[in-house]
Amino acid sequence: MTGTASTKLIGKRRQNPILRFFTLLYKQRTLVALCILPMALVFVFSYGPMYGVLIAFKNYNAGKGVWRSQWTGFGNFQWFFENVNSVQIILQTLKVGVLSLIFTYPMPIILALSLNEVAKKGFKRTVQSISYIPHFISVVVICTMLNEFGSVNGLFNDVRALFGLDRVNMNAGTNYFMLFYIGSAIWQGAGWGSIIYLSALSNVDTSLYDVANIDGANRFQKIRHIALPAILPTTTIVLILNSGNILSQDFTKILLMMNNTNRMDLEVISTYVYRIGIVTGEFDHGTAVNLLVSLVSLILVLTTNRIVKSIDPEQAMF
Repeated sequence: MTGTASTKLIGKRRQNPILRFFTLLYKQRTLVALCILPMALVFVFSYGPMYGVLIAFKNYNAGKGVWRSQWTGFGNFQWFFENVNSVQIILQTLKVGVLSLIFTYPMPIILALSLNEVAKKGFKRTVQSISYIPHFISVVVICTMLNEFGSVNGLFNDVRALFGLDRVNMNAGTNYFMLFYIGSAIWQGAGWGSIIYLSALSNVDTSLYDVANIDGANRFQKIRHIALPAILPTTTIVLILNSGNILSQDFTKILLMMNNTNRMDLEVISTYVYRIGIVTGEFDHGTAVNLLVSLVSLILVLTTNRIVKSIDPEQAMF
């Protein structure tokens, strides 16, 4: 009897998995109701439009629509690589992306570590507030400032004149482009990016600093052995995510910094997609190039995560 009863009990637990699933949903109906709207928004704005990726594999005709347009396979991708300027565009994109990652990634970390060592709370809060302000300035305003400051009679040339240097038009050509682009990115994003690191540093047990003081540790030793390990998981995740943006620059800023003297030399993939897909209306070619960028970005993220996992499995995203 005992064996028969236990068998029936196990059978009841294993039967009707669909019924048990809907029973669980009913019990958690409040949480399910809260999730309906966010899930609907994700589906409508993220998954729904993904059918448009088909344009990359078709000879798209707006009159016929996506489904009735003729298939071309990988013809649109081949068209891009057969372009005489494709190599130059790819190299310029990699140059801007890699240099931006090298110089902009560590700046929020350095700023956060520096602010964490400030003892006066009033001064610390003031510096934080000032460093956040550039993040809220429009890219259009920043590019306008750069164009004005880089002109022959601009602020930057006034500084050059103080040191006895000749005045030059910094907006012409590409000699000062990387300096302006990366410098403005650091100025605009360092303060805002430091917030996440300051949050991680705020969770450090203060008794660790007290013990370090007793042991005679100097300021740099405390940063190395206490502060840096505390923010290491955060810095690793940010690095993995930023590696996927190497091919996706701030094309608005680059577009606004272009002029007749440097337009061809500053062309990157994002501005090329805008010019081909939006300006000239070749949606199939623009979609193909943008899809290629998305695939390469995914590979970069997975590769960076794999490298991090091989070094320290605990710091990887997955």
